[in-house]
Amino acid sequence: MSLDGVSQAPGGPEEDPSGGFQHGGWQLQYEGSDMPGTWARANIVEAGGFLLGRRTWEIFAAYWPNAPEETQAIAEPLNTKPKYVASRTLSEPLGWQNSTLLKGELEDGVQALKQEDGGDLHVIGSTELVRSLIERDLVDELRLVIYPILLGGGKSILLDDGTRRDWSLVDSRAAGGVIVMSAKPSSPPGAYGSIAMDVAAGLRIGRRSVTSFASPRTATLRRPSRSDTSS
Repeated sequence: MSLDGVSQAPGGPEEDPSGGFQHGGWQLQYEGSDMPGTWARANIVEAGGFLLGRRTWEIFAAYWPNAPEETQAIAEPLNTKPKYVASRTLSEPLGWQNSTLLKGELEDGVQALKQEDGGDLHVIGSTELVRSLIERDLVDELRLVIYPILLGGGKSILLDDGTRRDWSLVDSRAAGGVIVMSAKPSSPPGAYGSIAMDVAAGLRIGRRSVTSFASPRTATLRRPSRSDTSS
């Protein structure tokens, strides 16, 4: 995700040019940093399954079944683990192995999946789906990779509905200018307050630095552990 919250088409110009987006492939300039890739692989390996939007599923289904040998550490879990697709236009049977359509309305279908046995469900990409899940308070954890770039507009998981949603930082680390972080919803929301007017937005102008107290792309859906279900 960019600093201005854009997560559209990080992997290439043809990935998603909708809305006139002209910066496809913007993430590739940061490939020299190993940390995001290592972090992403660990998330994919630990997942119990994946919940994907239609566009992301179609992109993955066209690539990962025939992925080159050097990418098998990612391809194997993506190909073999269950994949649930949120789509009103696709129909079963779905061509990519272990893929099924999410049953019923989004909220009912996701709630049903979260009650099943198995590891946590991970949502990769799927910007519009993640927005819908956040809107319905269905996300148990956000795991984001944040890159030091401003894209000036594009698809984002960030909502602009005027609703406050508080999150607690679980983990963060940085390398090569890239930040990876995870956060969980916190409840109840914190109190409102005020700060002195001389503490302004975090801009560096000339030799003077002003401190910012700014509020703070993988979403995780928790399933009950075996100990939870057996008790």
